[in-house]
Amino acid sequence: MKYLPTLFAATAALAPSASAHYIFSKLVLNGEVSEDWQYIRETTRSECYMPTKFTNTFDNLTPNDSDFRCNLGSFSNAAKTEVAEVAAGDTIGMKLFYDTSIAHPGPGQVFMSKAPSGNVQEYEGDGEWFKIWEKTLCNENGDLTKDAWCTYGMSQFEFQIPENTPAGEYLVRAEHVGLHGAQANEAEFFYSCAQIKVTGSGNGSPSQTYKIPGLYNDNMKLFNGLNLWVDSADAIETDILDTPVGDDVWNGSGSSSSSSSSGSASSAAAAASSTPSYSGYSSYGQQYSQQYSQCGAN
Repeated sequence: MKYLPTLFAATAALAPSASAHYIFSKLVLNGEVSEDWQYIRETTRSECYMPTKFTNTFDNLTPNDSDFRCNLGSFSNAAKTEVAEVAAGDTIGMKLFYDTSIAHPGPGQVFMSKAPSGNVQEYEGDGEWFKIWEKTLCNENGDLTKDAWCTYGMSQFEFQIPENTPAGEYLVRAEHVGLHGAQANEAEFFYSCAQIKVTGSGNGSPSQTYKIPGLYNDNMKLFNGLNLWVDSADAIETDILDTPVGDDVWNGSGSSSSSSSSGSASSAAAAASSTPSYSGYSSYGQQYSQQYSQCGAN
């Protein structure tokens, strides 16, 4: 898409952005799609699909808050959320609400955290997290504001639970980061947590773990300063590597390894030299709210 250097064009460009908000609400097991919020903790947000941001927030939630683990108020729904049994080595998926698809440029990743008590329904996610899957830039001929990103157009994340994952109950956190507003410190985070019970005899231990909050901060250029309409693919890749998004995934061994799910886009170029303005939520968000106001059981 080329952005005309006019206020009208810049404002119009917000329409697909606002209407492209989403949230992971379904778990996919053996090819079968669950009900919304059957295995995924439901947020208490009145508009469940709205993103978390560092600035110009929708409901004062930022990546610096404890609810950044699994989304606003979701722990209050943990006890009524079912726990899916999954064998280590199985491939599962987390699917978006309302059968929508990702229409923002940016990376996706999946983290896991084991419930220390053994009961994930009682676990807030304040322990250690490790990354098992990620997708960043992969289309060398793509548009950095669109399909240069592997996740662009996806309706679900599909990933393997590492074969050597120890048995127990876990939170599985799927996250997509929309970078279309990063130049204004308005990167958008879309995320949810599933509750699973891993079976098997695995005894692996990830070497790199994280705490949430603490995973990201707004001094990271990827979220505050990157400009998809101006920056080169090489510069974006450097910004990715300066954050946990660029860290290796754990494959079940004693150490982490590079993920084959991400690829190089070093030859990709920005689609346009002019930058659209980005001023947060607009009336388009209100229209989207009316269309998809029923997020679930809340």
